[in-house]
Amino acid sequence: MPNPLRFVDIHCHLLPGVDDGPGDWDEALLMAQQAAADGIETVIATPHHLGAYRTNDGHSIRSRTARLQEFLNRQNVPLRVLPGAEVRIEADLVNRIREGEILTLADRGRYVLLELPHDVCLPIERLLEDLGRAGLTGVLAHAERNMAVMSRPLLAESLVKSGCLLQVTAGSIMGSFGRQVEETALRLIRQGIVHFVATDAHSSRSRRPLMHRTFDRLNELVGYTAARKLCCQNPAAVLDDSYIEPALRKGKKSSFSSWFGWKKAG
Repeated sequence: MPNPLRFVDIHCHLLPGVDDGPGDWDEALLMAQQAAADGIETVIATPHHLGAYRTNDGHSIRSRTARLQEFLNRQNVPLRVLPGAEVRIEADLVNRIREGEILTLADRGRYVLLELPHDVCLPIERLLEDLGRAGLTGVLAHAERNMAVMSRPLLAESLVKSGCLLQVTAGSIMGSFGRQVEETALRLIRQGIVHFVATDAHSSRSRRPLMHRTFDRLNELVGYTAARKLCCQNPAAVLDDSYIEPALRKGKKSSFSSWFGWKKAG
């Protein structure tokens, strides 16, 4: 029998009243209940940071996350919530992370969720090098929705070669953001350069914190082992502060399944 699924959502806007996520505690409760019912055991709360959301800082995010966890415990919702942030790329990120102003995922000190504007791809290779020298790893949020990644098939692989990990949104795989985004998400997954699938949830009504249907589709497309790696194992490695293999193709071109020893379903 396969191991039971334990979904970990590394990108979710769950903190009430902080950014463009839930507006109040009732909405946050509904989202948390949906996540738990869908099989998500742990959520990293990732409010937007920098850019248009400059009032969030490490201290306030940690405090709000602890308050939300206490609230969910009182409501008997079996969901663990950890602090993080979706960080707009700006100058001097490394020093600000070191000072605790900007949070890493799960506040573990290794993985940083980076947000690019959807319509451009800024050159971030120098930033990735700086992060690497500081013992940090950049994770590019919703890579499949960036216009440059959609139009330049080799760009994402180049970023991974520079030390970046990629996160794809569950809804993109299910077609929630349109055909082109869906096709880009599936292309990146078939290339073997996606490391995480996350919900990037914002409410209980649209962009909900759901993972299971996406897992089932990935199981059909690339097999159980690969789907579990994207939705469970790699996200859990973030919580454990463990190293995640970039998993780039090496040598001559081969099929997705033979690349990583993943058995394709069917």
